[in-house]
Amino acid sequence: MGTAKGVDDPFVTTDINTLLTALYVKIDDWLGRPRRVGRPPRLSDAELVTIAVAQALLGVRSEARWLRFLPVHLPGAFPYLPGQSGYNKRLRAALPLLKRAIQMV
Repeated sequence: MGTAKGVDDPFVTTDINTLLTALYVKIDDWLGRPRRVGRPPRLSDAELVTIAVAQALLGVRSEARWLRFLPVHLPGAFPYLPGQSGYNKRLRAALPLLKRAIQMV
């Protein structure tokens, strides 16, 4: 019997890291320069959209589980991850942007 494959498999983790990197580059190029004035947020719009789109593409329904998965399995992929309430707040505010990004992807 072979070993079970899943998100703990190094090959799968590498593929997720590659997916996130490619997705981030595409979304960051698409968004262009930030339109905000003042201090930039700790989590950029490109990072937020990348995290949300990857969550949807990978079929992870639980935001709490997704936010726990990222730092454990992909440490350093995102320098800052908000808590679940902060993530939800940013997602609600970015809904029109997310809809356009998902159509673009």
